[in-house]
Amino acid sequence: MRALAVLLCLASPLAAQDLDYSDTQTESCLAEAGDLAAKNMCIGKSSGACMETPNGGTTVGMGGCLDRELQFWDALLNTNYQASMTDAKAMDAENKTFNPNLPSQETALRDMQRAWIPFRDAACDYERSKWGGGTGGSPATLACLMELTGQQALRLEPDTR
Repeated sequence: MRALAVLLCLASPLAAQDLDYSDTQTESCLAEAGDLAAKNMCIGKSSGACMETPNGGTTVGMGGCLDRELQFWDALLNTNYQASMTDAKAMDAENKTFNPNLPSQETALRDMQRAWIPFRDAACDYERSKWGGGTGGSPATLACLMELTGQQALRLEPDTR
């Protein structure tokens, strides 16, 4: 929950103003990456480029850059989760015909994702705690959320499962 509060604070209009952010670097990297390891290296490309711009170098700017890339990965995670859920339901229907005793992929996927969310939030709360209340805690939390969300989005990508 603390991570959500950080996101809400940094997603204010002030944090979003005048940032030179684009998803292009991340999208280009993903298009060129061959495997999951290479795709994981794309996490942070767009926010990193944004933070190198004049308005992206402040604490507020960093938070805005990281939040925007987090939104990219969160949208991809939702898309990939839905695709995985569709595949899991189809596999469950097929398995029901041939081997009704197999565990449900739909249930396993849902349970995994439900368990992953509190893990992500706790891991990023821990990252924030390392900053002792300093101003770097918010960007550190957002960087953690972005990285873990990106990894999960890629893990659920239909081509990499």
